[in-house]
Amino acid sequence: MSAEGTIRTETHDRIFKIIIDNPAKKNAFSPAMMEQLSDALTELHNTESLWVGVICAEGKDFTAGLDMPRFFGPNAEKRNFKEGNVDVFGLQKRCKKPIVTAVQGIVFTIGIELMLAGDIVVAADDARFCQMESRRGIAPLGGAHFRFLSRTGWGNAMYHLFLCDEFTAVRAKEIGLVQEVVPAGQQVERAMALARIIAGNAPLGIQVTKEAALKYVEQGEAAAIAYIPKVRERVLGSADAREGIQSFIERRAAVFQGR
Repeated sequence: MSAEGTIRTETHDRIFKIIIDNPAKKNAFSPAMMEQLSDALTELHNTESLWVGVICAEGKDFTAGLDMPRFFGPNAEKRNFKEGNVDVFGLQKRCKKPIVTAVQGIVFTIGIELMLAGDIVVAADDARFCQMESRRGIAPLGGAHFRFLSRTGWGNAMYHLFLCDEFTAVRAKEIGLVQEVVPAGQQVERAMALARIIAGNAPLGIQVTKEAALKYVEQGEAAAIAYIPKVRERVLGSADAREGIQSFIERRAAVFQGR
């Protein structure tokens, strides 16, 4: 365990596990950790043999947020963003692969925004959520102002963004912020299980589904409809599509290659 905190990665067949590792500081992020997370997401994005990402954290907490003095104020550290890298909050370049996030304990500020930049969230039943930036005289800067809204609806989003309150995993599932709640200690195992199920499907089909969904979110229904021919072109001529049809005919499980 690094005293400065770090982002570790592991490869499990087609799954790329990204681990936030700074439990001594409740997994608070330093600028260097932000850069490392961007590098890890970029590796997932660019590596053809990796089909699904899982983001999780060591220790009792997912993250308490930013190590504030290292980002703001007179002793703030310089932040470097590599051209072409995936943005950790998906505000610029977003990872094209599906991402399952496993959270536990404290999930504050950027913790929620990291979840929202991914796709599916599994929460431990001890998870505690809070978007508290406005308590500190600032505001959410990593996408919560619109993704919280798109995930939970106007009233639920404004309720928690305005109150800056702490709420439970049960409440987070109730409003759609997380998809599953499991006993504490089982969240990473469950996230990996979901990732394995996703990795059993055709990766091109999964990726274009995410692309098309993002097209709707970012540009609206007309753009999503206009994107359908590109989706059709990407998947129908693929070897995976032929394998999917052949496996159905032969009544066996499909073996996809991502081609």
